[in-house]
Amino acid sequence: MYIKPKGIIPPIITPFTEDGEVNYEVLKQMVNHLIEEGVHGLFPVGTTGEFYAFDDETYRKIIVTVKEAANNRVPIYAGANHITTRGVIRQVKICEEIGVDAVSVLTPMFVSQTQEELYNYYYDIAKSTTLPIIMYNNKPKTNVTIAPETVAKLAEIPNIIAVKDSTGDMTNTAEYIRLTRNNPNFSVLMGRDTLIYAALCYGASGAIASCANVAPRIAADIYDKFVAGDLKGALEAQFKLAPLRIATNLATFPAIIKEGLIQEGYNVGKCLAPIGDVSKEAKEKLHKILKDMELV
Repeated sequence: MYIKPKGIIPPIITPFTEDGEVNYEVLKQMVNHLIEEGVHGLFPVGTTGEFYAFDDETYRKIIVTVKEAANNRVPIYAGANHITTRGVIRQVKICEEIGVDAVSVLTPMFVSQTQEELYNYYYDIAKSTTLPIIMYNNKPKTNVTIAPETVAKLAEIPNIIAVKDSTGDMTNTAEYIRLTRNNPNFSVLMGRDTLIYAALCYGASGAIASCANVAPRIAADIYDKFVAGDLKGALEAQFKLAPLRIATNLATFPAIIKEGLIQEGYNVGKCLAPIGDVSKEAKEKLHKILKDMELV
């Protein structure tokens, strides 16, 4: 039996010092804050965590810090992302040594694979490890998509347990769910924060939600109220969260997520270059949104 990912799982930001080094003390603070606010898991070194910035030593230390700070209170789903299959497998082996609950594997970037190549990519990674694998489709960032039929075929591999869909295409998510609905060991996770409620209605098991870094309780309410049968309350929480997700377009992702945390009083620092500062106008627009959400 493998873990079943569910609920609201923040892809936790990576805090930096002014010198661009990882701020591990603030990272621990963020872990405790998010868990205390009711999230259902943590996802270090994802897109929101600027995964592309780290060597293996730093990668390992970030995941270890999150795991130790979480202290078994919630599952840890670590990102393992690389252009090559062997690069992902190298990171997966690090995750095995640390002892995370599962790994999330993004499609390769830059290279435009066929669906057969994508199948072989995930097949080879899954066969290299006993860890559960979550496939991660982020077509807007990678220009690569995992077709629903490919997901359904990969879902037959025992330790491929889920797919995260960040395409923003609800039909695509719905097809993932439809084609795997008879597989009790496979889950679909929403990756677009404006569509969490819709995905739950279709049968998704939860969401990996970047805005849960800034609004963890509001995001968690979407899931908690939904499973409790309070559909009106869940939908209201979704409506409350939506403006924050839409505001992430005010700057290069994930700068608005970090700016939101800064405005809330968390010293998470800036994103690494070449991501620039958030403009004064964008900061003011974000502040009004956070104020309306009663977060500042």
